[in-house]
Amino acid sequence: MQIQELFEFIKKENKRLQKRYEGKLNNNNLVLAHTVKLTEELGELCEEVLAHVNLQRQDKLDAKNDATIRDEFADVLIATLILADSMGVNIEKALIDKMARIDERYDK
Repeated sequence: MQIQELFEFIKKENKRLQKRYEGKLNNNNLVLAHTVKLTEELGELCEEVLAHVNLQRQDKLDAKNDATIRDEFADVLIATLILADSMGVNIEKALIDKMARIDERYDK
């Protein structure tokens, strides 16, 4: 997968979500809903990480597998990118700029 394919999927999914909530949420509330969704997905990832390091209840340990943690990582990334798109953040530029600032820290 190319990163551009991911960004196209995010735009498409964000449009689907906007249509689903049309008339129910204004733009500010939609951004808030995306933020809450990101928090939910991050919590699910945290649960999977705890299971991965065997720090969960036995029933959750029994349910863990490689697919669930991969899904949770993907959910967090998708939710983050949808939130960024909803807020008009050019995430590609943001990543390039941030990576350059991180490199500068170590190049000094």
